[in-house]
Amino acid sequence: MTMITRRQLVSGLGAAAWGLPAGSGPVRAAVGALTLREIAPGVHVAQGRQELFNAENAGFISNLTVIFGSEGIAVVDTGGSMAVGRALLAAIGRISRLPVKVVINTHMHPDHIFGNAAFVETGCVFAGNAKLPRALAARGERYLAANKGDLGGAAFAGTRIIAPTLLVEDRHSLDLGGRALTLTARKTAHTDNDLTVRDEVTGTLILGDLLFSGHIPVVDGSLKGWLRLMDELALEKAERVVPGHGQPGLPWPQALDDQRRYLETLARDVRAVIKAGGTLEQALKSAGESERARWLLFDDFHGRNITAAFAELEWE
Repeated sequence: MTMITRRQLVSGLGAAAWGLPAGSGPVRAAVGALTLREIAPGVHVAQGRQELFNAENAGFISNLTVIFGSEGIAVVDTGGSMAVGRALLAAIGRISRLPVKVVINTHMHPDHIFGNAAFVETGCVFAGNAKLPRALAARGERYLAANKGDLGGAAFAGTRIIAPTLLVEDRHSLDLGGRALTLTARKTAHTDNDLTVRDEVTGTLILGDLLFSGHIPVVDGSLKGWLRLMDELALEKAERVVPGHGQPGLPWPQALDDQRRYLETLARDVRAVIKAGGTLEQALKSAGESERARWLLFDDFHGRNITAAFAELEWE
């Protein structure tokens, strides 16, 4: 592996790495935020901003993980635009000249997959949950249209959907050369196509959006399924975990505590409204309000979570 100095690593990428004009101020600001930090030997994370998609962040709002073996590299999630993907690829090139062997997507949401197109030129394999291609076929065009409007042309240019061809039904092992990875397809929770990655060398568990830290959790699959899965995940051994959003390298299983409290509160409060014969409108006014001060982007996603929870719990 060809290494660079710490100063070079954290110095920020130039606009040329994005394939964008050097004078692009908003994109240049996002580039400065995309740095790779080593959280365990050979495991590096670029921590995304805790924000919604916008032109300034170019879709860099989720955590992107890069794992280095002696023969090749694995990338777990690629960001929310072609521009972010290009910046990530450039950052990888500043650390190692080894080939990117595989890009692994943890689930279908645009902030995790829309950088994929930047990696097509590497000849890598794209991997994901076996249900991911179907989910992308159902929602992909809508995601593209919405995010193009959010990001604007400069950052979004070249962004397209790249579906996985290595499909994980249960578990799949990869070898990067002295570094084994275990990919596990999970039951419906955050979405119906969640997948986790475990680095067996360092005990690092990459959870995608099965874990949120700081950023309010988002229910797009099954609230009850997510609560059950957290119980299962808590029994798995890990030295540290990488959430989809928030500080990487968190201790395990303590990292689940805040998310568990929020989701349990959501379920309890919505059930109480339903039991009292209340309506969705009433639930939207009261359920989970005790959590408001604890989470970023609460007003952007909490109402959606109540709606999803009400629909799921109303007929249990």
